[in-house]
Amino acid sequence: MRFDAILFDVDGTLVHSSPGILGTMEYTFRTMGVDPAQLDLNRYIGPPLRKTFMEVFGDEAKAEQAVDTYRAYYKVWGQHQCTLFPGVEEMLKTLKAHGTVLCTATCKPVPVVTPILKELGIAGYFDVVGGATMDERVDDKPSVIRSVLEQPVTGGRRILMVGDRADDLLGAGANALPAAGVLYGYGSREELERCDHVFMAEDCEALVQYILSDQ
Repeated sequence: MRFDAILFDVDGTLVHSSPGILGTMEYTFRTMGVDPAQLDLNRYIGPPLRKTFMEVFGDEAKAEQAVDTYRAYYKVWGQHQCTLFPGVEEMLKTLKAHGTVLCTATCKPVPVVTPILKELGIAGYFDVVGGATMDERVDDKPSVIRSVLEQPVTGGRRILMVGDRADDLLGAGANALPAAGVLYGYGSREELERCDHVFMAEDCEALVQYILSDQ
């Protein structure tokens, strides 16, 4: 097979999480005095929260307040609005059966993403649940990926980063990793094709076939 370790983005790649994210974004912006109807909230699915809120508020203190507001509401409501994309569990099961090391590499903080993976019944497939920290130490995609690559289980592996947004593919490139884009997520084909990639997957089955096929 081409790769024996896969780093998966979560939102838009494994998990259809937009209802909870968008609803929490709307709540946060209204709480902070911003009309969410004036914003394209879809473009904020995927990138780090601090990056999003700094773009809108342009003030570190307000951005941090927005992060806290978002996380509090997301914990009690948003995280429970997630579902798996079609074929995700079968994909993970098949890759695991072939001995593939599976990791997440998400800008969601680890304490936030872990209960979502457990609630959806897929946490047990992952050797490493990689994500951001609650503070700014590990907060963007390149640093998240780097933190996963520092785990012993990924050492000496042929690693592929899989995601649905440009941030995922660019983060892979920053760590000298090949990347594959999934076209069923939240990023457009145009967005992904502007980035270096080795494959574009229409669905989970196509991605599995690419990963497991001989070079």
